[in-house]
Amino acid sequence: MDFRLDETQEAITRLAAEVLDGSDKPWADLGQAGLLTLAVPERLGGAGLGVLETALVLTEIGRRAVDVPALQHLALGVLTVARWGTPAQQDELLTGHTLGAAVAEPGDPLPAAPRTTFGPDGTVTGVKTGVPTADRLLVTVAGPAVVIIDPAGPGATLTGGILYLNSAPAQQLGGGAAEKRGGAVGEQAGADCHADLHRFAIAGACALGDGALAGALALTAEHVRTREQFGKPLATFQAVAQQIADVYVAGRTLHLAVTSAVWRLSTGRDAGDDLDIAAQWLTAEAPPAARTCHHLHGGLGLSVDYPLHRHTALIRDLVRFLGGGEYRLTVLGERLCSSN
Repeated sequence: MDFRLDETQEAITRLAAEVLDGSDKPWADLGQAGLLTLAVPERLGGAGLGVLETALVLTEIGRRAVDVPALQHLALGVLTVARWGTPAQQDELLTGHTLGAAVAEPGDPLPAAPRTTFGPDGTVTGVKTGVPTADRLLVTVAGPAVVIIDPAGPGATLTGGILYLNSAPAQQLGGGAAEKRGGAVGEQAGADCHADLHRFAIAGACALGDGALAGALALTAEHVRTREQFGKPLATFQAVAQQIADVYVAGRTLHLAVTSAVWRLSTGRDAGDDLDIAAQWLTAEAPPAARTCHHLHGGLGLSVDYPLHRHTALIRDLVRFLGGGEYRLTVLGERLCSSN
């Protein structure tokens, strides 16, 4: 396995960093720089790239804890539509719309068998939680499959992050693969599209979390290097050095797990084990590492004006999105048991 970035990928990382540093309108500036269309097909003005390049942008966004809808739009939206949408769906969805996904249901963050239904009349009924505001939403439904709805259309009500669907008009995603096989959208295409959406969701969340923890570590390392106590930098005290070393180990391990998972996805390999390991490590180890960063900042770490809070809030949001540490550990344990 060679995890080294090629010249294009290195250029994407540098450009994302340059755009985000000092920008007061990061979402617009990312779009202007072409970083929101990396996975969009070239015929629509995109770069025709994939999950690895998207993950690089997400990591840089996480590193600065910028409040933009990158996870939903880029990972769950653009990547899924670019792979599974018909040319007509791509034309409609990938040229100006902000995309999001309605995946979680009450009591289940990433249901393998969604309870939301897609009827033969082309309408969808059910309840989704943790739903973002977006122009178009990808909704996971029983089958499993993925459909597209207009959240402002009839039969759809989005309030407080909860999406109520009552016979809302929808169209199934997955036709792109079916067209290549010369047939209609079948059960297998719907299931494969649903599985890919889940993979992109986990990979995107972990890439964003990788950046968020790295950014928190960088802030903390600079603080203990420059802040003095008893006439010495905090970093020279053994207890401080040990604690920040623990954060470094947690961050580097997460980075390796995420890199491996994203690399496998980008090369068409089975990434299930790696994704579940990365998700479990993020949900279990990133929150206590962030708390250590706050502790090492002392009183400054309690200030809401200090940027460390943005990193911590982002990590908490990602942990909730992935279901929490116990849930991810259960998923990983079930995977290990099923493979024996």
